[in-house]
Amino acid sequence: MTQAQPRFGALQIGIVVLTITTALVHLYLAFTLDFDKLFLANGLGYLALLAALYAPIAALTPYRSWARWGLLLYTAVTVVMWIFIGARTPLAYADKLVEALLIVLLWIEDQAVRR
Repeated sequence: MTQAQPRFGALQIGIVVLTITTALVHLYLAFTLDFDKLFLANGLGYLALLAALYAPIAALTPYRSWARWGLLLYTAVTVVMWIFIGARTPLAYADKLVEALLIVLLWIEDQAVRR
């Protein structure tokens, strides 16, 4: 008897690591920039969407695709907003790279789920 392929593989680990990384960057900025509520909300939003995507809660299963697209679009909006109002610092550029990779991995995961 062969074991079923695990649902949580390298792709999902990459998504988790990138999401937590960008969430931590935003939370760090929230607490180092005179308690910036926008950065706080952004960091918490990343964590909430990640939980909706992968938390082992059966009631969330029908909504995983929505959570994935929500996280992808949330990340894209964050990047676009940075283009208009963000600081041009090394941390910001590194975080934009993380967010761009996150968008790519979420899209790849969506394509894999659709097959």
